Amino acid sequence: MSMNIEAEKRNHRKLGQELELFASMEEAPGMPFFLPNGMVIRNELENFWKKKHQEAGYHEIKTPIMMKQELWEQSGHWDHYHENMYFSNVDEQSYAIKPMSCPGAILIFNHKKRSYRELPIRYAELGLVHRHELSGSVNGLLRVRSFTQDDAHIFVRNDQIESEISKVLELINEIYSHFGFEYKIELSTRPNEFMGSAEIWDQAELALESVLKKQGLNYQINHGDGAFYGPKIDFHILDSLGRSWQCGTVQLDFLMPEKFNCSYIGEDGKPHRPVMIHRAIYGSIERFMAILIEHFAGDFPLWLAPVQVKVLPIAESHLDYAYSIKSMLEMAGVRVDMDERYEKIGLKIRDSEKQKIPYMLVIGDKEVENQSVAIRNRKDKSQSSMRADEIYYYLKGEMMKR
Repeated sequence: MSMNIEAEKRNHRKLGQELELFASMEEAPGMPFFLPNGMVIRNELENFWKKKHQEAGYHEIKTPIMMKQELWEQSGHWDHYHENMYFSNVDEQSYAIKPMSCPGAILIFNHKKRSYRELPIRYAELGLVHRHELSGSVNGLLRVRSFTQDDAHIFVRNDQIESEISKVLELINEIYSHFGFEYKIELSTRPNEFMGSAEIWDQAELALESVLKKQGLNYQINHGDGAFYGPKIDFHILDSLGRSWQCGTVQLDFLMPEKFNCSYIGEDGKPHRPVMIHRAIYGSIERFMAILIEHFAGDFPLWLAPVQVKVLPIAESHLDYAYSIKSMLEMAGVRVDMDERYEKIGLKIRDSEKQKIPYMLVIGDKEVENQSVAIRNRKDKSQSSMRADEIYYYLKGEMMKR
């Protein structure tokens, strides 16, 4: 089968419609609507992200979606990015809807005095941002105007730069490996339009390259593709078809702390300027979901599947027992649905397979009599008998494999 045919089978817009994950509507062009099935996947991704960041010593924050125009002038976004921003007027004041979460994190850092003992301070935010993309470039969940970045902003002392970036690279590797993704790394250097001095940029680029070399990571240099405020390391994940998708990024920033006069009191009792690390791992929840849909062809691992189990009673006489199985699994936190239609079991199985539901529980006379279920694995078509009280533990074991 050619790559194009296989890619079309995995098209996330087509699968998003078939599996009822998300919808695009003319009332909000480029701003996706998440349907109940899609919200399950989204919530699982967010919960996994929160757990990993909590373990890694991050503090989660939330900053306003709309802030005064002066803030964006101070940050440099007004000069470098205003054509892609949305604006509003409130109480005769000009506001901008945030295209990035960085200034909000800086305001939180600045809201009280800081000591060198507090650093590094790691703020993580699932920040809803809006960017005005051209209508012709909008594409499903891959390129949208409204999306949630899995941002983090880390404030460090100069002597903590390399160790903190090393920890970020380890976290990125841990999260990508969890989904089975291999990835390529690029170091993006100073663009034609940049803020600050060439000397500061040289220092920042050297710091990033040093960490990559110390960790023995293979990388390519992408000349001139850095952000306007600092160089970055970009991560391109490879999907099951070998296609490359740019997702994660780590950016070193000496300039934003200068613009916002960020400081901490050093061991010498004097104020010092922190360095800021910007970083995202998914890139955005929406884009990462699109990549996962295409990577798995909608056939999600059990922990991500919107419906994990479908209960299939063969006849009306099996409904009561089927309901008791469904209720037991729901109470145990399994996402379960039931096909109550008066249809042949073969049709029910085929429909469940089309919906890409990982497990089916077929219930007939034998199962009611033995207080068991016939559990059918959609992937390998295998079917085995299992006692009702064993199902949850079996499914839990499968979910732990992730």
